[in-house]
Amino acid sequence: MIRQTRPRDVRRSVAQFAPNRRPPRALSTPYILLLGFVLLIVVGGLLLALPIANHQNEFTSLDISFFTAISAVTVTGHTVVPTSTYWSGFGQGVIFLLMLVGGLGFMVVSTFLLLVIGQRSTLQERLMSSGFMRDTVGVEGMQGLRRIGRNVVLLVFVLYVLGTMGICWQVRGLDGMGFGESLWKSTFLSVSAFNNAGFNILPELPTGSSLARFATNPILLLMTTVLIVLGGLGWTVLLDIYRNRRFPRLGLDAKLVVVTSLALWGFGAGVLLIAEFSNPETLGSLNWADRVTGAVFGSASGRTAGFTTIDFADVRDITKLTYTGLMFIGGGAGSVAGGIKVVTFAVIVAAVVSSLRGRSHAEAFGREIHQSQLHRALAVAVLGIGISILLVAILTLTEKDVLIDKGISFVDLLFDTVSALGTTGASTGIAPDLTVGGKARFMVALFVGRLGPVTLALTLVPREEATVYRFVRERVKIG
Repeated sequence: MIRQTRPRDVRRSVAQFAPNRRPPRALSTPYILLLGFVLLIVVGGLLLALPIANHQNEFTSLDISFFTAISAVTVTGHTVVPTSTYWSGFGQGVIFLLMLVGGLGFMVVSTFLLLVIGQRSTLQERLMSSGFMRDTVGVEGMQGLRRIGRNVVLLVFVLYVLGTMGICWQVRGLDGMGFGESLWKSTFLSVSAFNNAGFNILPELPTGSSLARFATNPILLLMTTVLIVLGGLGWTVLLDIYRNRRFPRLGLDAKLVVVTSLALWGFGAGVLLIAEFSNPETLGSLNWADRVTGAVFGSASGRTAGFTTIDFADVRDITKLTYTGLMFIGGGAGSVAGGIKVVTFAVIVAAVVSSLRGRSHAEAFGREIHQSQLHRALAVAVLGIGISILLVAILTLTEKDVLIDKGISFVDLLFDTVSALGTTGASTGIAPDLTVGGKARFMVALFVGRLGPVTLALTLVPREEATVYRFVRERVKIG
């Protein structure tokens, strides 16, 4: 039986909609957040350039002030002047506020503030924000962001207070400091440690680096390590651990972060201890207990924070190359740390292991990882490698005379460049020797590294759409 179509079934229908009379906005929400990030850096750089911000009571050159400001906002810790001796109390206070805002996550805080003041957004922007929050913060919608924002702020400030109390107990009276000065510098170090910022204003040895003076103080180093670890895990992971308290009950994201982080910490500590065990310039001059404590502290801090009890300019090349890779990986998603993120690395490893086992999909802890997330992890990793290679190549060409005059090796340049992109702060000390153009390129690296490839992709590129068709499959030769 064949039924012919009746005319009324094929007649064209016309739908009319009232035009959208709302005037178009010049800037969308993602660009507003990006401009706010830039504005914070500009204000901080101008404040640090004022005579009141340094002990010399003179205007600081803009390359130094803006380098310090962007390093503080991006919670990196790269410096071109000593933080504890060059900047005055006002300057240190500006740095403290910049790294405090940057550590809490400027993008997340700004999104929360936009919701509070009633900022409207288009449907496309809401979909983009949904994807951004799901992949970076771990929540699905705006209500989830409000809830996690309150919990994060409360948890972070409790940890700030506990860290300040513990550090103040260890440094009180150091070099004749009064209680008020000890409390201020302990608060600064506590916030800097949890934010993985790498800034320190405690009195230092003339030739020391970061926390070199406390290499034989295991209590202070372990307390700082705990703050660094908690800040580098990520907010949602901490909340998941607090709620479930047992490893089998954790979500897949938390399991991947915890297991991979433990493996990376153990690997970093082992390499640092073995490679520098007999090096008199680093760990070789310490006793057994202090060597082990220094290795554990260096592994936790060297990957995300940048605090050091040793000078990375004196370590062996194998240590520099190992920590270059660790800094490239960075910390947990939604944390204060940079890098391509631990979960990105874990997803790629899970895909490799699953492929070797003959599985068609990436699997971990009895769960299948969505194919789109694997593609995104690969894109982030490749993009990070590409940016690192490009920046090192540019610095090698533009800073050739400086590298030759100062005897800076390629390994040192690679180490500091990846440290800048990973917002780590560990350094071999090449930044002060760079030209103004070289420092400007490092600032760009800090800015791009803090925003991250995932954030840039989700901010500038629309959320992927479900395709209604697929191309014909064809195999290629691999290997």
